[in-house]
Amino acid sequence: MVSWLLPQDCFICGAASGDSLLCAECVDALPRLAAQRCPVCALPTSGGTPCGACLKAPPHFDATVALFEYAFPVEQLIQALKYHGRLALAPFLGGHLAEALAGVPADCLVPLPLHPRRLAERGFNQAAELARPAARRLGLPLLLREVVREADNPSQAGLPWSQRRRNVRHAFHCTVDLAGKSVVVVDDVMTTGATLDEFARTLKKHGAARVTNCVVARTLPREA
Repeated sequence: MVSWLLPQDCFICGAASGDSLLCAECVDALPRLAAQRCPVCALPTSGGTPCGACLKAPPHFDATVALFEYAFPVEQLIQALKYHGRLALAPFLGGHLAEALAGVPADCLVPLPLHPRRLAERGFNQAAELARPAARRLGLPLLLREVVREADNPSQAGLPWSQRRRNVRHAFHCTVDLAGKSVVVVDDVMTTGATLDEFARTLKKHGAARVTNCVVARTLPREA
């Protein structure tokens, strides 16, 4: 009845979409990642085997679940949530994250934290907004205050890839014992994986047995 009285327009194309944020055609057109990809970092690989980079220098996280390629229109959805406060997008994207996590070992969800200054400027943590509906749907604890970002580093987006790992070194602090737990880390976009790698290092330092990244989008390397 509510859908009939207050029909919603698709966030992407503007067509009538009933009670859904996106119409069925736009959902079908979202840029999904190839089925065969590295189970550790989610980059495309032949046969879905671990990529050379993860074999040569294994990151601290154990696996990555990624929904889409960071390309149009997914990048517009994420930017609208992150920079323009379109919080209605969070339940839609968080619900898809929950579906992707079905069968993944998980004792709790942890959103990648923001530094308090950046959190005050933005007013919300987009990773936390994505993690809330996912945690509810999965019936898992959500750790919002137990792991914090202490270092107010420059944004990773403005740095060369070679400097990103150094930029986030010792950026996080954990206040809870995670001994033996399988932890799922929620974020919006994974680019180089440097921030998520340092975050996983912190979690494992405090006992986490397994760390799985769960992100809405994965940035793919540009073709030469």
